[in-house]
Amino acid sequence: MAPLLTLVVTTLVARVAGAAGLGPTATWPGALAVGLAAMFALTASAHFSRRRAGLVAIVPPGVPHPAAAVTLTGVLEALGAVGLLVPPTVVPGLRSAAAVGLALLLVALFPANVHAARERRHPDAPHTPLGRRTAMQVVFLAAAATVAVSSA
Repeated sequence: MAPLLTLVVTTLVARVAGAAGLGPTATWPGALAVGLAAMFALTASAHFSRRRAGLVAIVPPGVPHPAAAVTLTGVLEALGAVGLLVPPTVVPGLRSAAAVGLALLLVALFPANVHAARERRHPDAPHTPLGRRTAMQVVFLAAAATVAVSSA
């Protein structure tokens, strides 16, 4: 639930700042990019904190080297978050590419969330019920798609 709250609250704060004159967040897609960046920074940090063991525990069976997979996905989330913060006028296409990459990452990581919802294997493992997790995933994908299309 924390990622969803981070996305919503940060987007709203960024949009208010945009309305007050902060140029990069003067539009909803610009504010949404900031909200997504904050959300992915939060989720990336979990890959390297005390929650790491829980994330390793939810890697579906068959994925080789679960700890390395968690490290890689954390790095990709962090890089994507940074990419979302680069205005399209500075590096054309980067924000859009970051949003598309993060959307693909969300899809690729969804099986781990399904696995976590079905089987709590570690006290630090995420355990959001599958229906709620799926709904949040749809919101995250819609946000990433909005940023990708508006930044292209």
